[in-house]
Amino acid sequence: MNNNQSIKEEWENSSLHNEDLAPIPPNKRTWGTWNYAALWISMSLCIPTYMLASSLIEGGMNWWQAILTIFLGNTIVLVPMILNGHAGTKYGISFPVFARVSFGTVGANIPAILRAIVACGWFGIQTWIGGFAIYQAVRLWLPAIDNLPQIFPASWSLATGPAICFFLFWLLNMYVVYLGVDSIKKLLVFKAIFLPAAALALLFWAINAVDGLGPILKTPSKFNTTADFLHFFFPALTGMVGFWATLSLNIPDFTRYAKSQKAQVNGQVIGLPPSMTLFAFIGVVVTSATTIVFGTTIWDPVILAAKFESKFLVSFAMIAIAISTLATNIAANLVSPANDFSHLSPKIINFRIGGYITGILGVIIFPWKLIADPSGYIFTWLIAYSSLLGPIGGIMIVDYFFIRKKELVVKELFNTKGIYSYTKGINIKAIVALVIGILPNVPGFFVTIKLLPENYFPSVITHLYNYAWFVGFIVSGVVYLMISRKEN
Repeated sequence: MNNNQSIKEEWENSSLHNEDLAPIPPNKRTWGTWNYAALWISMSLCIPTYMLASSLIEGGMNWWQAILTIFLGNTIVLVPMILNGHAGTKYGISFPVFARVSFGTVGANIPAILRAIVACGWFGIQTWIGGFAIYQAVRLWLPAIDNLPQIFPASWSLATGPAICFFLFWLLNMYVVYLGVDSIKKLLVFKAIFLPAAALALLFWAINAVDGLGPILKTPSKFNTTADFLHFFFPALTGMVGFWATLSLNIPDFTRYAKSQKAQVNGQVIGLPPSMTLFAFIGVVVTSATTIVFGTTIWDPVILAAKFESKFLVSFAMIAIAISTLATNIAANLVSPANDFSHLSPKIINFRIGGYITGILGVIIFPWKLIADPSGYIFTWLIAYSSLLGPIGGIMIVDYFFIRKKELVVKELFNTKGIYSYTKGINIKAIVALVIGILPNVPGFFVTIKLLPENYFPSVITHLYNYAWFVGFIVSGVVYLMISRKEN
């Protein structure tokens, strides 16, 4: 007892410690299988999931090709999700603390901040969706909002009306940060009821509008050859993996509360692939129906809902979307990056300050441009950040399972001069492996964002970007394993 108290005091006095980063004791690890299943069902039922599926239809896939791609992507990402979740369950540690094992007590800030910046992007995207839903409701009653003078540069691609609603919704998110996460609980309950009901309502509308599923399921693929299909399929699959690449890293933030390894494994298997695939199927069906009904593919459900005739129905739907988006945004896209930023300076940056940092970066990233079209959403956003997070996942998994054989010394994770401090707090081997894993995807990224012409690099090099997460995960993992075993 005295020894445990002494260790606790060491943690609390360490500059690496604060209450949010401290390990969860075994008696407080109470999450069971169905808690994790419910978590994934809740996180999967969101507008970006719907848009993920419908963007594949917009890109040219038919219904079964889109569903298969999403199912495969989520089944693949489930593997690192479960593997990285193991340490959280066994030791009760969060992602930033777990990253100290392989990157060092100071070096862990690198994966933590890379992951946090991606979460800022997701925060911005969700905030834009919520703000745009409010805009669609306002313009029904105040059409003049569409005629407001343009105040932003043309290069921003940001109209004044949507911008005002976006920033108002952003302020609401920041107010919730000020109040604390507990204030969002009731909204999460609302979301759990409303979004499934709204999704089913859209599904029934789609089936009724085209007289059954037949016309939808018969809609052919736009790809004329297998080569054309594969050219779109592989980057799309990488994008599907990238969709949850963030959570595949910081899943210890959730599994640290698990009763057992069986609970976190079974809960994620039950919750992730089925719920993502089911909600994606609804997105596919509805998007395919819009092509038949309106003669054009509408992949954004907010824009689709605005096409219905009843002002009251549309207004209710938009406000409900905004509220449910607010709940999802705080729970899924703000808690983890706030902790990641806190890791930079645990004694100075608390959750609230970390949340404000997340909110500001979420605006700077120009989220309205990221989801303006399917190619930007999949090829620029999802694949680009998967090229950063894949290598981190490869390094952490290799270190934990192959180098350390799942054995950690928890108290050393909070020791600035302990075994995980390496060289001035940084494990150079992990940094080298990270850089080597990122480099192969850089040429393809520069070509994709048109910073360089397509023929600037050989096609075999630029095409590696289509497999960005896989390339980074494998290259960094293998390099880290080789240099770690060689030096040991």
